[in-house]
Amino acid sequence: MTAPVFIVDQIEGIGPEFVLDGPEGRHAVSVKRLRPGEDVVLTDGRGRWIEGVVKAAEGKDRLVVTELDSLCEEPPAAPRITVVQALPKGDRGELAVETMTEVGVDAIVPWAASRCITQWKGERGVKALGKWRATAREAGKQSRRVRFPEVADAATTRQVAALLGQVDFAAVLHESGEEPLATVQLPTEGEIVLVVGPEGGVSPEELALFEEAGARAFRLGRSVLRTSTAGTAAAALLLGRTGRWS
Repeated sequence: MTAPVFIVDQIEGIGPEFVLDGPEGRHAVSVKRLRPGEDVVLTDGRGRWIEGVVKAAEGKDRLVVTELDSLCEEPPAAPRITVVQALPKGDRGELAVETMTEVGVDAIVPWAASRCITQWKGERGVKALGKWRATAREAGKQSRRVRFPEVADAATTRQVAALLGQVDFAAVLHESGEEPLATVQLPTEGEIVLVVGPEGGVSPEELALFEEAGARAFRLGRSVLRTSTAGTAAAALLLGRTGRWS
């Protein structure tokens, strides 16, 4: 699928003609500068999508799309890959969400680790979570996905441990790992969860709790990556090794 993607709130019942307006219409007309005859994809971001052809661009924010025929649905990918991302400093969290979305991660769980410098509290936390979700939405469009990653509410360490105890494969990126993530046997179905610690690293207490839940520590490589890039690099490795990128 190479046509540009645009988000609609309700995709059922669309067609055979539809007017894309508001921010999405403005992006299509004024930014992408789409013209009659060009292909587009409309999606709800939850795996459902429909292809169409531009009939007309009106003003600065109205795109008329026609030839909207059959509604398609992309099934959830397997194995499902979730990244538990410790809260980075500044806007690096949004960078992590953006790049993990682009490579194909299915879900992202913000984690308030003990060594996180950034703390999501009150209104600040609500705003930060909103930014992560908006970033996933925009990155999903940019990478032409039709099933955007879920961004969960911020989790505590015990909530992360509970999640790790429920999945088919759980890994923590940590220097104590004796086996590289690149060689471990991975499931072909079910769910994989990867934990990425903060700038200060996963604490011994957190690591012990995660291992008790069934997770294992793994090394990613020889170099030390930032928390905002480690999840993307590890997810790309997992996506390749599980056949998701085939």
